[in-house]
Amino acid sequence: MTVGTLVSTDYLEARLLEPGLRVLDASWYMEGNPRDADAEFAAAHIPGARRFDLRRAAQPGATLPHTLPSERHFAAYAGHCGVSADHEVVLYDAADMSPSARAWWMFKLHRHRRVSVLDGGLRKWKREGRQLASGADVGASEFYPERREPRRVADLAAVEAAAAAAVQVVDARSAGRFSGSSAEPRPGLRSGHIPGSVNLPWTQLLDADTGTFRSAGEIARLCREAGVDPLRPAICTCGSGVTACALALALEHLGNCEVAVYNGAWSEWASRRP
Repeated sequence: MTVGTLVSTDYLEARLLEPGLRVLDASWYMEGNPRDADAEFAAAHIPGARRFDLRRAAQPGATLPHTLPSERHFAAYAGHCGVSADHEVVLYDAADMSPSARAWWMFKLHRHRRVSVLDGGLRKWKREGRQLASGADVGASEFYPERREPRRVADLAAVEAAAAAAVQVVDARSAGRFSGSSAEPRPGLRSGHIPGSVNLPWTQLLDADTGTFRSAGEIARLCREAGVDPLRPAICTCGSGVTACALALALEHLGNCEVAVYNGAWSEWASRRP
């Protein structure tokens, strides 16, 4: 099992005062959701946390949602969040851990050595009655280097060549969206799936009662039942590149370090391929 994927609420609470730790609230909601992540952060957040907004971290002016930023943009935004390359980063969100998994993947892509996701997120933290703080995000600035690990991201050409390269393409969307029987949430985008891909809905990886990831053994079993070899090279995809990162995190948690995320995801594929 890979160290640096998931941490417990006990682990985080015991280290909150350590100067080398940065806690980032990566809460995010899809367009049309009335919840306001910034307002929720101001009302209640883990003490010492800063906001990491996936919208601000994305490439400005891009046509596809959540487009991966340039190295320069990500470095500037990470530094704005008070993170340097030497900090340990723990990410959480107030929803279902997919936004924090996306932020985790972005830091891993930019070669951050110590970064993990709080298992169960803010909901578990609150449920356990742990300390909360309030107030808007405070300014901070650190230098963050421009660097990237290309193997962690796949483009359209890599997905098209996946079968020939013996790489699995695993789709994290719901079964209905994958099969084409359910509509995509983005208006005008057809449903369906990338030819040759297999479906492993990322929500199956979470325990319905606790909101935490299932055990490594259970995740491995779910992978095999879906036709996924959890230790073979894989490209994870979804609708816009967010929930695919939860699947990538789960596979890396099992010890698979040959996992990439298709950044364009179904939003790009469906608009460019018949």
